[in-house]
Amino acid sequence: MIAAHLIAPQTIELRDVPPPACPADGLVLEMRACGVCGSDLRRWREGPPSGTPHLIQGHELAGEVVEVGPQLTRFKVGDRLAVAPDIHCGVCWYCRRGLFNLCPELKLLGITPGLDGGFAERVVLDEVLLRNGIVHPMPDGLSWHEGALAETLSSVLASHEKCGTSLGETVVVLGAGPIGCLHVVIAKARGAAVVVAEPNPLRRSGAEKFGPDATLDPSQQDVVAEVKRLTGGLGADVVICANPVASTQTQAVEMARRGGRIVLFGGLPKADSMVRLNANLIHYGEQVLMGAFSYHPRFHEQALEVLRRKVVRAEHFVTHTRPLSRIAEAFAIAASGEALKVMVEPD
Repeated sequence: MIAAHLIAPQTIELRDVPPPACPADGLVLEMRACGVCGSDLRRWREGPPSGTPHLIQGHELAGEVVEVGPQLTRFKVGDRLAVAPDIHCGVCWYCRRGLFNLCPELKLLGITPGLDGGFAERVVLDEVLLRNGIVHPMPDGLSWHEGALAETLSSVLASHEKCGTSLGETVVVLGAGPIGCLHVVIAKARGAAVVVAEPNPLRRSGAEKFGPDATLDPSQQDVVAEVKRLTGGLGADVVICANPVASTQTQAVEMARRGGRIVLFGGLPKADSMVRLNANLIHYGEQVLMGAFSYHPRFHEQALEVLRRKVVRAEHFVTHTRPLSRIAEAFAIAASGEALKVMVEPD
């Protein structure tokens, strides 16, 4: 079978490798769609982790079961599955309290070395992944693209539940990539008015189709002042930093109202992760500053239902597709900024 191996920075090599053996208590999944994520792009730019000769990426995965081990009874050949990357240990302090995404032993399919991801014709889901990972049957009628997009949507749903986005609030989304646009859709579905700030004109115009109440250009406008103006001087109820830019986290505190919530959704580069915040605004204004990383498995199941109901429409997000044999093009397109979401499919 063909598998895409990241072997060096921005270098993916297609290799013909033996098909994976099916574990007695696991299954083999045939990849039908796998999204290119921002974290995939960061790893692609850097190359495989130090000491790792190659990495098979891909963690936004949907596929069809083609082989089932004799000890596995939960799934059968022909099942259509959506797969997310997280594999928790199940026994630590966090896991015992249902905080699986905070597990210190968390491993990630297509991200952790040795856990081959979805950029291959077939993927093994072993017993550990099936027990402690995130795998759900796809609802009838859901497309492969929708099944793969569920992973991206899951973290967005989790963050809105955590910060309590509600009817009549104003939500500011900083960044209009695929994550930012998903935040727009979900915030509006929860009854909020939404303001998007994005310096890239292509992305800013692309965000318009998701119906934000206002769009701002940080390169030409004072975003903090504009948010205050749009909210009658009050400030936003919720500000979501949906990008990896430190300066927007500084601005988020300044544009949130007293008692407002700031969600740090986008991770910053590890080499430059320190941020200056106005602590007095947080202190005297009793603002709530929260991180948002991954999600409980129930949000993946919820995401599939949200997609089934067409609250989120995959065709509005998936702008480009490429076959596995042209995966280098898929990464180049995703890196160029011209795509919203790129999906890799079988040849």
